[in-house]
Amino acid sequence: MADNHSKEIRSYNMSQIRSKNTKPEEIVRKYLFSKGFRYRKNDKRYPGRPDIILPKYKTAIFVNGCFWHMHDGCPKFIMPKSNIEYWKPKLERNKRHDIENKITLEKQEWKVIVVWECELKKDNKEDRLRRLVEEIVQNIPNT
Repeated sequence: MADNHSKEIRSYNMSQIRSKNTKPEEIVRKYLFSKGFRYRKNDKRYPGRPDIILPKYKTAIFVNGCFWHMHDGCPKFIMPKSNIEYWKPKLERNKRHDIENKITLEKQEWKVIVVWECELKKDNKEDRLRRLVEEIVQNIPNT
């Protein structure tokens, strides 16, 4: 299947994709900050470099893009039909790393929460962010 875009346009589109400080991450961060939470961003000391670390609550939050992290059952995730030899292993590797990082953090007694990009769309956003706060404060570890 041929690409719908020229090589130059595809290259430009791919160059605009960010790995941190994405729009979904900013939505979550602004909401948490407005509710009084203070956090660290993309801290290298933790497996998977979580998007948000809340040390007080011993919680790591990953804000995942549905495509890049293969969100199961999500209409935003569609396996590319072209260059499948490249995309399939790449996306599967991302998903495998997500699982490994979650397991490692949980072994270190961190609560791991994943917020999916599709959960932050207009219809679901307020409900998901409210539930996120509930998940964070639930079972606060003794410090």
